[in-house]
Amino acid sequence: MVKMETAELETDLSLFKYDNLEQLPPRYRDLEEAERTKRIEAALSELGDDVVILGHNYQRREIVEHADFIGDSYQLSKEAANADAEYVIFGGVTFMAESADIITDDDQSVILPSMEASCPMAGMAEALQVDSAWAEITAAAPDADIVPITYMNSYADLKAFCASQGGLVCTSSNAHEAFEYAFDKGDKVLFLPDKHLGENTAHRLGMEDEIAEWDPWDPEGKDANEVAESDIILWDGYCQVHERFREGHIEQVREDHPDANVIVHPECRREVVEAADKAGSTATICETVENADPGDTWAIGTEIHLTNHLQRWHPEVNVVPLCGDACMDCNAMRQIDPNYLAWVLEELAAGREHNVIEVAPEEKELAGVALDRMLEI
Repeated sequence: MVKMETAELETDLSLFKYDNLEQLPPRYRDLEEAERTKRIEAALSELGDDVVILGHNYQRREIVEHADFIGDSYQLSKEAANADAEYVIFGGVTFMAESADIITDDDQSVILPSMEASCPMAGMAEALQVDSAWAEITAAAPDADIVPITYMNSYADLKAFCASQGGLVCTSSNAHEAFEYAFDKGDKVLFLPDKHLGENTAHRLGMEDEIAEWDPWDPEGKDANEVAESDIILWDGYCQVHERFREGHIEQVREDHPDANVIVHPECRREVVEAADKAGSTATICETVENADPGDTWAIGTEIHLTNHLQRWHPEVNVVPLCGDACMDCNAMRQIDPNYLAWVLEELAAGREHNVIEVAPEEKELAGVALDRMLEI
């Protein structure tokens, strides 16, 4: 199999999973910000408590300024579940909206403003592909009890697969606890889709010498003996934003800002995490800046919109992007153009739903089991 480019893979998967792909109507495409804001506010006023807007930390300012809640993906899903709103507008990506659909009530509708907002890393571990790999991996270690763990940044069908095989879901904050849970239940862990979070978690547990990597796009590169001898098998997936950071970025920021502290997301490469002062989830990054002393400098190794938000929210702290002008935004989050938000809200006010995310009932039940196992830890 030829390894597909990330953009190509993600587009194909998005179309495969959902057949209700709707483009932004032409009349919305050239809205100026002032007009758009006025129309969004008017629609929200009309909808009242019937709608709640969730804005992921990586979304642009024009989205989060309208959000009722801002945070990371699972935190936002919990906020949706606790809300009484009939409609949940998720300013995030597909897998996040799926998670919200899994844990919200059946009478709540989860809407993704643009169906093209699909996470490239989630698309690197598609369930059919994992099914095939699972057969090979279990054949390579026939006597082992392998427990699969999927990162929250994955599609509902992969969460369901993990549940069916005795596994669970994890976040970047509790991955080490998920590993411990899995090793209590079995002999080996298959962790997907993010190899960097998996490697950083293995180091945290002192298991850095127990790793094998599984590249689903390279049939000739798989070593059955290595799989059989290793306790942790890492799927070859990654976040295109966080993989971009290098040790050289940390060296440069320390040269430019001698008093800087550096915090990075654990989806970054192992050597970047080692070179940083601190690593943590988006919630940890936000809390670190929030609790910083006035005048402190923090260099942030994560998606650029969150860094920009932190600059605005905490002007007393010197917040700088770790890789300067080279820092990337998330191209999946970018698909949630603010004009899409205006469109879906005005359509809801007119009694019409668009881009509703619905997880199939069997997948929803099993994915819920995987999430429940995470909550046990």
